[in-house]
This record gives sequence, C-alpha cells and structure tokens, in this order.
Amino acid sequence: MKLYGSDAIRNVAFVGHGSAGKTTLVDALAFVAGSTKRHGTIKDGTTLTDTSADEIERKHSISLGLGYAEWMDCKLNLLDTPGFLDFYGEVASALSVADAAVVVLSGTGGVEVGTEKVWEDCDHHHLPRILFVSQMDKEHANFDRVFNDVKEHLTPKVLPVEIPVGDGAAFKGILNLFTGTCQMFKPGSKTGEYEEGPVPAAYQEMFEKYADQFTEAVAATDETLIEKYLAGEKLAREEVVPAMKRAILAGDIVPLFCGAGEHLYGVRTLLTEMVELFPSPLEIPVPAEGPLVGRVFKIMSEPHVGDVSLFRIYAGHIRSGEEVWNHEHSVAEKLGHLSVQQGRDRVEVAELNPGDIGSVTKLRDTHTNDTFCRKDHQIHLEPIAFPEAEATSAVVVKQRGEEDKLAAGLHKLREEDPTFHFEYNSELGQTLIHGLGERHFDIILGRLQKKYGVHAELTRPKVAYRETIKAVAEGQGKHKKQSGGRGQYGDCWVKLAPRPRGEGYLFVNSIVGGVIPGKFVPAVDRGIQEAAARGSLAGYPMVDFQAECYEGSYHDVDSNEMSFKMAGILAFRHVAPQARPILLEPIVAVDVFTPSEMLGDVLGDLSPRRAHILNTETVGRLTRVSALVPEAELYKYATALHSMTHGRGTHREKFHGYSEAPAEVATKVAAENKDRFKHHED
Repeated sequence: MKLYGSDAIRNVAFVGHGSAGKTTLVDALAFVAGSTKRHGTIKDGTTLTDTSADEIERKHSISLGLGYAEWMDCKLNLLDTPGFLDFYGEVASALSVADAAVVVLSGTGGVEVGTEKVWEDCDHHHLPRILFVSQMDKEHANFDRVFNDVKEHLTPKVLPVEIPVGDGAAFKGILNLFTGTCQMFKPGSKTGEYEEGPVPAAYQEMFEKYADQFTEAVAATDETLIEKYLAGEKLAREEVVPAMKRAILAGDIVPLFCGAGEHLYGVRTLLTEMVELFPSPLEIPVPAEGPLVGRVFKIMSEPHVGDVSLFRIYAGHIRSGEEVWNHEHSVAEKLGHLSVQQGRDRVEVAELNPGDIGSVTKLRDTHTNDTFCRKDHQIHLEPIAFPEAEATSAVVVKQRGEEDKLAAGLHKLREEDPTFHFEYNSELGQTLIHGLGERHFDIILGRLQKKYGVHAELTRPKVAYRETIKAVAEGQGKHKKQSGGRGQYGDCWVKLAPRPRGEGYLFVNSIVGGVIPGKFVPAVDRGIQEAAARGSLAGYPMVDFQAECYEGSYHDVDSNEMSFKMAGILAFRHVAPQARPILLEPIVAVDVFTPSEMLGDVLGDLSPRRAHILNTETVGRLTRVSALVPEAELYKYATALHSMTHGRGTHREKFHGYSEAPAEVATKVAAENKDRFKHHED
C-alpha cells in the first residue's frame, strides 16, 4: 500500500440509526474503489466491517469497524459505527478521531432516534458532514419525505445535491445538481457504473426546482458567485465545489446525497464528493503540537492474535518497529508490524503520516485513551468522553468453578469496551456489571461464552439496605461461661440512641469508678460494632446511632477482652430491638431526559416506583425530570424508559443517600432475609 501524505487523507465516520445502511454503504465504497475484492452483504454475513460472530448472527453492527478506500489519489479512512444506542461507546470512539461524518438515513425510515443522537454529537465535535439517503431501492422509500424530515428535525441548512430518479423498485438513476446531468444505472453493473446524459423531460421540472435552490444556496456563500448568479451567468462545477466545501466547513450547508449501497448506486459520486468536500487533517486544528502526538481510540481482541490497538496520529509520523512513549503509563512501546485495518484484515505499512489511522498488535501496557508521544516531549490528550452506564445487573456463573474465568473474561471485555464496567461487591456477595442496556448485556454474556468459555447469566442485583433506630433504649449484656478451669466473664450496660442521618456510629465511654477496667471497654465497643454490622431487623448493617457504655462488672480471674466483646454483642442484641429499629433504603437521584410529548408517560411510570419528583425543566428539545427514587425500584429502568420513549429517552443515576423505607417494604425485606438474619444470629 502506498504512503499517503496528510493532504491526501480523509477520516470519515459513518453514523446514523440502526439498520439505516451504514455497513452496506461502507462495504460498497471500499469495493467500488477497488480497495477490496469482494462486495459483501449483511444477509450473507460477508460485509467488510461486520466481522464478529455476534454481528454476523444478529445482522447488525456491534463494534466500530474500520476500513479504507483509495480514490482520486486519496485514502479515505472509513469508520463504520453501530446504530443501536446500547453500543454508543463505539460511536464516541469514531467521532473522536474523525474529521468529517456521513450521516446515513434510511429511505424508508428518515430521521430516527439514533439519527438525532449522532447529529447532536456531530455538532458537539464541530464535524462537517454529508447526509446520505440510502436504501432508495427499498419498498416505501421516499426521498422527499426524508428531505422534509431532515429540515424539520435536524437542520434547515440541508441542501439536496442529488435527486433520485424513481423510488423503491422504480429507483434507477440520480439527477446530479453539480453536473446538471442524469446518471442512469446499469442493472447488474459490477461497480455501480452508470450512463450519464441529459435530464429526461419527465424530470425536467423537478430538476429545475431543486437546481435553482441549489445554485442560489451555494452562490449565497461566496461574493464572486453571487454576483455571477445575479447576473444570470451559469456557475461552473469547478467554482461550485470549492465554495460548497467552504460552506460545509463553516456549517452553512449540509449537502444531501442518495443511493442504494446494496446495488452500488450512488457510491462512485459519494467517493468523489468525500474527497472534494471533506477536509484533510491539515485543515483541522490538532489537539496538541509536538514531534509526535497520537492516541489509542479502541482496543480489539482477536483470537490467536491478542489485543489490536487502533490509533490516530495527530502530529509527527511513525515507522514500523520504532518505539513510542506511552504518557499515561510511562512505558516505551514498540510498534511492531505497523498496519492499517481493512475490516478483519491488517495491511502492513512501513510508516504513517500525521492525520492517518493505524493499528498495531501486542502492546504491553497500552489501553484505550492512552497518548503516544516522544519521551523527551511528553504530551497528554484529553480522554474520549464515553457515555456513562445506564443499566446495572448482577451476573453469576451457571457452572461451579468458573468464577475465576468470569473475572478474567470481564476484565478483557472491559479493555475492549470502555462503556462496560464491573465490580465485585463484597457486601452483597455479587459481581455487578454496568453498561448501556439489556442488548449490551446480552452481547457481554455471549462474548463471555464464545471467547472465554464462561457460561453466565444475569440476575437481579441485591440492594444494600441499612438499619437504624428511632428511640433510646438501654439494657445489659452479660457473658458468663464456666466449663472447668478458667472461665469467661464480661458484663456491661449499654444505652443506644439515634443520631442524625449520615453521621454514622459513635461510642461513648461513661464508665466511672473502674466497674469495668479501662483495658476492656474498647472490647465492648468492638462487640457492639460487630453485632451492628449484622443489624437487628433483616441482617443489614445498623448505622447512625450512638452506643454508651455506662455500667458493668468484671471478675479478677475470668474477665478478658473476648468476654467483654461477647458482652457487647449480647448487649446490642438485647437493646436494639427495643430502640424502634427501622429499615433504610438507598435513594438514587435520577435525571430523566425525554421528548416533551412523552413526559406524561415518563411521570406515570415513575409514580409507582415511589419517585419523589423534584422538578421538570426544558433542556433543548428535551424535558429533564429530576427525581429521587428508591434504588430497588430502578432495576431494568433503562429498558423500560427506552420502550416508553421509543428509544429517545435517556437517564443518569447518582447515589443520593438513605431514607426510611415504608413499613410494607421493611416487612417484605425482613421476611425475604429471615433465613439470612437467623444465620447471623446463630
């Protein structure tokens, strides 16, 4: 493969809603350009960038796919992203290294939930973009409807550059406003060839309508062109293309193209326009200057290969076999077998220039978001902002003995997917996983089994309840044991009293006159704390109370620390039930973002979850609902919210504190934990 200079590189992310046709389009682009030898299909599981068994089986993208197309002496790095929001971390990775985006819309679906989400993020990254209406060959495809949908929901700056000749099964060509010609596709053509000729009379009126809008919009962005336009002069393509590129970079125009990736229709034009209209890395501000600046934006794990690190270079260039400095982990890494990705394949290269995207295997201590630089000129890039986890579940192995394999597998999956987190909660005795939704978890479980031989299933996470007391009570704890020889004797009187929420535990030593020797009083404290960790109602730790030891007795021979620790335990068990113990449940502060028209459904769903609504406010095109909700009521909430808002609602959770649980909840939890509590007592 030839070495491309920075001016001949285009880094393009393909984004959009699920099943809009992104993967098919990327495959078509690489094939038509001659950069791949096979034209794959989703149906056959042979596309360039859907390479995992999960993607082939489910027939949709799950991970970021990377390929390239060589066209007009340029290298187009094609970043194919999943459309389902459960895998949005992959989109975040792609947008972090792209210099432009092709937003793909289905000719039948138009603007959908995923389209709106990626559009907002392209705005956030200030990415110039092209809109491409794909699947124009599908039944019910309607270009005009999609165009109006874009104007209403995405941007009024959309400008059609291509108009389809026919929709659905009748789709057979494209009117190109750049050239003023009609491209009629040859049925069964190998690489999307077409015959170019004048606009057919039947389409002349429609063509002129769109052509006038097109010419006026482009001319309005350039003083020289507007003068020509107002003078009635025809604008040459050589003048229009640079003007449109400037307008796209400024965000003044978003061109709209169309085609059918499966039949390779419209693909050749899109290749050309990505080269002509999108910026090279030289035209984009770099995040940092230096002799070498690069960042790893994704880790992939491949069988028989290990970890493959995908990275982009922002400044400087690198050669195969040289060492770079990993700033985050302060280690030198050797870039052996420097390559570029073409789907599942790697094409080795001797070097890469600034702005290019490459891959390398077998790095020792490099992870997603790590910065490459020179040791004598160290640089740190701001990390990629990945979406926060919205869903939590517990995971258990189905087969005894796979616990260690589970932890190792989860660790490897975390390396590949920064939106996935896991932890072992010792209090609950569960391994908890955190991610972006149920579909995300299904993929995690599948990969655990296929890649690491771990058979696991999801289960409901336990809730970390707490207990406390509401009244003052006092009583004795006496431990006396005589079994021949030296015995055991400890005797203490203890008063328990509530403390304000969140102030924790306090021990007060009120012993006077030496009725309990000073060296034994701390043992009473330890005994109370040990017993409090097992609670009084349902086996949960008791918090926010004061224990005062004020009286007691001892034996010169039989008293020791263990005896007084047991006395403290017995005192707590005797007194706590008299101090009106109550159950505390964890409360979560929740921010729900929903389209305003679905606000009623969201509020109606929160009510039976015992939510306390704090406020609602408009945030852009969404309404934010802030509420306090018991953690126990939020299991699978991400799935429920997704369903009731048709995928447009999101939420964030943050631990808020503990609050007294209603009596019926406390009774139910105590009953569910009866055996566990009895075990603690024994």
